Amino acid sequence: MRNRAGMAFSLAASLVLGAGVLEVAARKAERKAVGIFEDHGDVGRVDAAYAGKVEYEAGKGTYTITGGGENVWFAKDAFHYAWKQVSGDVTLTADVAFLGEGKNPHRKALLMARQGLDADSVYADIAVHGVGMTAIQFRDEKGGLTHEVQASMNAPKRVRLVKRGNYFTMWVAGEDGKFALAGASPALALKEPFYVGIGVCSHEKDLVERAVFSNVELKERPAQGTGSAAKLYSLMEIMNVESTDRKAVYVAEGRFEAPNWMPDGNSLIFNRNGRIEKMVITGGATQVIDTGFAVRCNNDHGISPDGKELVVSDNSKAERESRVYLLPVGGGAPRLVTKNAPSYWHGWSPDGKTLAFVGQRAGEFDIYTISTAGGDEKRLTTAKGLDDGPEYTPDGKYIYFNSERTGHMQIWRMKADGSEQEQVTKGDGNDWFPHFSPDGEKMAFLTYDASVTGHPENKDVMLRMMTLKDGKIVVLAKLFGGQGTINVPSWSPDGKSIAFVSYAVPGD
Repeated sequence: MRNRAGMAFSLAASLVLGAGVLEVAARKAERKAVGIFEDHGDVGRVDAAYAGKVEYEAGKGTYTITGGGENVWFAKDAFHYAWKQVSGDVTLTADVAFLGEGKNPHRKALLMARQGLDADSVYADIAVHGVGMTAIQFRDEKGGLTHEVQASMNAPKRVRLVKRGNYFTMWVAGEDGKFALAGASPALALKEPFYVGIGVCSHEKDLVERAVFSNVELKERPAQGTGSAAKLYSLMEIMNVESTDRKAVYVAEGRFEAPNWMPDGNSLIFNRNGRIEKMVITGGATQVIDTGFAVRCNNDHGISPDGKELVVSDNSKAERESRVYLLPVGGGAPRLVTKNAPSYWHGWSPDGKTLAFVGQRAGEFDIYTISTAGGDEKRLTTAKGLDDGPEYTPDGKYIYFNSERTGHMQIWRMKADGSEQEQVTKGDGNDWFPHFSPDGEKMAFLTYDASVTGHPENKDVMLRMMTLKDGKIVVLAKLFGGQGTINVPSWSPDGKSIAFVSYAVPGD
C-alpha cells in the first residue's frame, strides 16, 4: 500500500508533468505559421530593434523575409528563419531575389536545413549573397566552423537544396530553369526531426535587409540515402589553402580524376575515360589532349618542371598493364620510359632528369626511379607491404611516399637515393599521396578512416596539410572522394591554392 509521502511525491510529479505538457502545448499554440512553414523567428543574437519578420502573400505564394543579424558563418549564426520540422530526405527549392541595393555585399538569402535553433547548430544551406556569389555552406559539428563550396554560376534565378541520407547538394538554375549540380557537402548527419526553411541575414548587427522567396517547394520523403544505381557526379574544386574557401569550377556527370596545375596557373589537366583533358580554371568547355595511341590513361599523370612535357601512365599496349610514357605537353606521340609493368608515375625530380614511380615486381609494390631517357630502373624501397605515391620535395633532397609497413598507411620519407627512410605521419587514419607546396614548406595529403583498406573511391575522406617545419597538421576539407581526389601533384604555381576532385551521388 502506497504511503502518504509516496502519494504526495506522485501528485507533485504529475503536476510537474502536466505543467510541462501544457507548456509544450502553449508553445505550439504560439507558433506563427506562414505558408508551408510552421513558425519563424530570429536565430542567434539579433538586437530587438532589428528583429526580423515574414510576410506571406498566399495569392502570389511569396515569402518576403526581413532579417538582421551579424552573419551566418564561423561558429555562430544570427539571422531570421522561417522553418518546419521534418524527417527523412528533403528537397527545398525557391526563386530568390533581394529587395533594394543593400549595404553589405555579403547579405544572405538562405535555404537551410538545421539541427536546432541554437546559434552554433549543425547545418547545411545554400547562401545567395548580395553580390550574387552562391555557395553551399555547412557546419558539421556543433560549435564548429562553417565551410563552403562556391558555385561557378553567379546570381542564379532558382536554387535547390537536396538532402539524401547524410549528404547535401546544391543545385542552381538560370533563366532557362535547367538545374545543374553546383556543390556538395561532406557527410553531415542530422538527428530527426530537424528544421528546414528559408531565411535572411543582413550581415550587419544594426541593419535589416529583405529578400523575396517565390515558387517555394518543399518535398519530403522517408530517408533512402543513395543506392548503387544513382548517378555519380564529379566536381573539380579549387581551394585557397589560407582561407580554405572552395569553389567548384567544373561539374559533370560521371567520373573524372586527379588534376594537375599547368605552369601558367590558368589551366588544369585531368583524366577521364582514359583520356587526358585540359580546362581553364574559370570553367567552361574542356579540351582533349592528343596522346596518340595512349587512350587508356589512368590517374597517374603530371607535367615536367619546365612545363614542356606531359607524363602519363597508360595501359593501351600489349597485356594491358600500365607503363610510363612521355610526350609534348600540348600533345603528340608517346615515348616509352618504363619497360617493366605495371608502373605508375608519381614524381618528377626538380632538375627534370628523373621520374619516381610505383612498380609491382614479383608481387610487391615498391618505389623506383628512372631516367627520363629510359634505361634501367632503380629500386628504392624493399619493405614488405605496399609503398606508393612518391613525390620529390622542391629542393630535390627527399622523396616522400606512403607506406603500410607499420600495419596501416602512413607518410614516410627518404633521401632521393633511397637512404634514411623514416616515418613522417603517425596517426590512426590511413594517409596517402603527399604533395608539396612550391616553396617546400607545406605538404598536402589525403586521409582515409582507419577502417578503410587501400585507396578506394566514394569514401568520406579528409584533405589535410602539414607544416613541415613544426609537423603541425590541419584539416583543409572533409569530402566524399578518395581514389581520384588528389592522386598527383596539384598545388598552384603560386602556392596559394590546391585543386582536387570531390564526388557526389545525389540520388533521384
